[in-house]
Amino acid sequence: EILADCGVTQVASTPASPMLFDIRDAEKASGDESKWFHSYTAKMLYLSKRARPECLTTVAFLTTRVNVCDKDDLGKLRRLLAYLRGTKERGIILRIGERMEVRTYIDAAYGVHTSSGKSHTGCVVVIGEGGPVYNKSSKQKIVTKSSTEAELVGLSDSVSQALHMRNFLVAQGYVIGPIIIHQDNMSCMALIKKGGPCSERSRHISIRYFWLCSKVESGEAIVVHLRTEMMFANVLTKPVQGSAFVNERGMLTNWK
Repeated sequence: EILADCGVTQVASTPASPMLFDIRDAEKASGDESKWFHSYTAKMLYLSKRARPECLTTVAFLTTRVNVCDKDDLGKLRRLLAYLRGTKERGIILRIGERMEVRTYIDAAYGVHTSSGKSHTGCVVVIGEGGPVYNKSSKQKIVTKSSTEAELVGLSDSVSQALHMRNFLVAQGYVIGPIIIHQDNMSCMALIKKGGPCSERSRHISIRYFWLCSKVESGEAIVVHLRTEMMFANVLTKPVQGSAFVNERGMLTNWK
């Protein structure tokens, strides 16, 4: 229904160009264009949260522009719809497998929002063998001073959902071990292990971002290192292109 009425006939290989987060002084959209933009951004948000998580990074940016829409934003939405038209058959595949467990993949892209200097967080929660049951792509609320701090803030702000999933399953009678938190930043993992700043570079980080340490100590969560090329939550942190997008999209959606 989205594609039948949107008026976009082109196709695209990725949901957004590398300039997705760039904001310039462009011509403002007309009243009718703004209504169209608002409507289709909302429709894409609904679709992305349920079946097309690889589109969430683009949608997360577009939702911040519904009240200040300009010609550039219209082009970015049309690019997203062109990607959807070229990949109509795709979705996600959920699979529990033989073991019920909760895994979460959390990543952050440092300083990618050039107008504000803020970083962007991507979070995926998987129950069982594969397929996301929860996805989030969002701009961080504070400006961080390093990629390590951005990763720690993203971890602290996102892992609550995985803990909630674990508690829910336990309440249903399932025997669940600790949630497995996949992280590709070794410096961030060192901060979590220590439970506080490790040096002058990290001394300024608020102690509130270290609450996860207590969950690790209690056995509710474990943090496991994952190679960067396997961290598919990266596709929810920035507009990835080419083969990297194809690979991360495949791992994210569990679509063989």
